[in-house]
Amino acid sequence: MKEVCDAVDDLIAYARAKLGLSARNETFVRNTVLDLVGLESYEGTGREYGGQTVSQLLRALVDACARAGLASAEQPERLTDSVMGALMLPPEAVEEAFAAHMALSSEEATQWLYSYSVLSDYVKKEKLDANPRFTAENGLIVTINRAKPEFRDPKKAVSGNSVKGGYPKCTICRENEGYFGRNKRTLRTVTLELGGEEWFWQFSPYGYFHEHGIAVNAKHTPMHVDRGTFVKLMEFVDLFPHYFIGCNAALPRIGGSVLAHDHFQGGGETLPLHRAGISVPLRHPDFPDVAAGVVDWYGTAVRLVGKDARSVADLAEIVRAAWCSYEDRARGIIAEDKDGVHSAVSPTVVRTERGYEMNLILRNNITSGQYPDGVFHAHPEFHVIKKESIGLIEAQGLFILPGRLVEELADLEALLVSGGELPEKYADYAMVFGEMKAMGPVFTEQTAHEAVKKELASVCERILGNTAVFKTQAETAQFMIEKAGFVHD
Repeated sequence: MKEVCDAVDDLIAYARAKLGLSARNETFVRNTVLDLVGLESYEGTGREYGGQTVSQLLRALVDACARAGLASAEQPERLTDSVMGALMLPPEAVEEAFAAHMALSSEEATQWLYSYSVLSDYVKKEKLDANPRFTAENGLIVTINRAKPEFRDPKKAVSGNSVKGGYPKCTICRENEGYFGRNKRTLRTVTLELGGEEWFWQFSPYGYFHEHGIAVNAKHTPMHVDRGTFVKLMEFVDLFPHYFIGCNAALPRIGGSVLAHDHFQGGGETLPLHRAGISVPLRHPDFPDVAAGVVDWYGTAVRLVGKDARSVADLAEIVRAAWCSYEDRARGIIAEDKDGVHSAVSPTVVRTERGYEMNLILRNNITSGQYPDGVFHAHPEFHVIKKESIGLIEAQGLFILPGRLVEELADLEALLVSGGELPEKYADYAMVFGEMKAMGPVFTEQTAHEAVKKELASVCERILGNTAVFKTQAETAQFMIEKAGFVHD
């Protein structure tokens, strides 16, 4: 059992060095960890921290427990989550530390909390850093997330984020903090006030971008987007001007999978939509202090920019209301029918020297016989690459593709180099593979890899085009002028 004791003491030393474990609490915490691993005796070693990563230390613990025949090793994720939860600061202490850093600067506060979330193994940074990622010539960011399961059925996606039994009510309720049922012992959150309501912030364990986190309403209340949403988003970037923040459309197929609980997504990365320019400048006669325009973007998006939050929120609500009541059956746009509401907006905000930059992405989730997964969704020819919902993050130009593509695309690269034919099991890739081959005719390993990346970027661009409710920016401008009261600037 000495090997297990050594692994426990290495983690105790790590917690002293990295997680704020005090000398006064050390014995109590060690005894808690010994109980979690299943040891009834202990041989102290007095080991010092040797610079190992938390992943290395946890692997050593699991391996030691397995060699010792301890039952705790049979559920390694539960074991490591339990142990790290015991080694960490409790929620109140994390909240106090965050507040102390906020007194210096909000950027320092979020950096501290993110770092602590990585050090405690809540944010799985080692796995995130291993995900393939590149920025394409068309400006889109393409990633493959090997840690995230693929949900090709939107109903299964929703059920995958629900909790049976009623406690916690969903996967993002604050009651998940420390909850054993979903291995959330290492989750730590911090309180925010948005729109006069209590919210909280937490980082995502498998984030899609730098410091990816979610702001969550403390009350379990359904997602919705209205003027109050716009106000809260701007209040968030007042608190954290180094972050962007946005909200998924509150409808299935075009929004997030957790629609039962109001929440936002944001973090410390500038996404492609934020960098896109304005193709058609507009203004609204009633809001001279707000600049506006149609964004030069693959989807349908408009931008409002102003320093007065009330004006930006009021004008954003005019656009939202105009879009949500707009119908054009010739374009396939139906706002509401017997199946319910189909139009919504996804707002996203950054704060710059020009003030609040509010991007409103116009979305619609109507289906048809030709497109049963959604008229304004990725069309069937692209489902081999991406069939899941195109939510807020992808609508802003950062695509999260399924982990199976790592192996499948490697096989296609090899076929490009060898000149082989597409096997039957990859029949769904026929169109995509044909487009890759057209970039040839002769491929090396390097040029085949570049062809695959170029094709992925092209498919993602065309998927965004599928989601566009207006297929040209001139049509978007026409809508803004005729239905929302804007004029050309």
